[in-house]
Amino acid sequence: MSAFFGPLEADGRVPPHQQTRVAAFLVSAHGALARQFAIALPAKFDAAWQTELNAQFYRESEIVSLLMRATTWVPDLALGPMATSWEMAWLPTPIEGMADHAHVQAIQLATLAHAVHAGVRPAALLPTEAKADDPFVFALRRIEFESSRLLQAQILYLKGPDLVPFRDAVSAALERRHGEVRRLWREALDSIDISLANDTKP
Repeated sequence: MSAFFGPLEADGRVPPHQQTRVAAFLVSAHGALARQFAIALPAKFDAAWQTELNAQFYRESEIVSLLMRATTWVPDLALGPMATSWEMAWLPTPIEGMADHAHVQAIQLATLAHAVHAGVRPAALLPTEAKADDPFVFALRRIEFESSRLLQAQILYLKGPDLVPFRDAVSAALERRHGEVRRLWREALDSIDISLANDTKP
């Protein structure tokens, strides 16, 4: 097991089978976010946080588009069952103690997005000798940069005054999402002989 991609190919590129597995996970996660943001978009914006849904929808779509073009894809028979488990995990889950559908939908999205953007750091898997101008390497670094920007909006919303009465329910939902995303990400990496550094969580 290694904490990084590799062994790299002779020209410094990430092996295609590792590119495929990691990109498939990221496309699944960010694609699910894009779909859910699209569904959550209202016909008319009545609150400031709703405009952020629109911005995040386009960012997630751009991430998926970038990955689809930058990845060197190869056949991977294991992706069928793995992708099914990922897609099931991204589905919205109930939040106890909340009846406002609009807020529940937004919280479900924000907690999933927070978990994906904070817990999945693909650029950290790149060894220093990775080919800097490789499209896949560039894509992972761009995704991590965008994730750090998107994360700030999710933090502001989840800690905002509108959710103060539901703080315990929001915290529980966020913790559950983080644990789930981290587990799936770790399993995906384990399957291509990559181990998350300093990963001591179950």
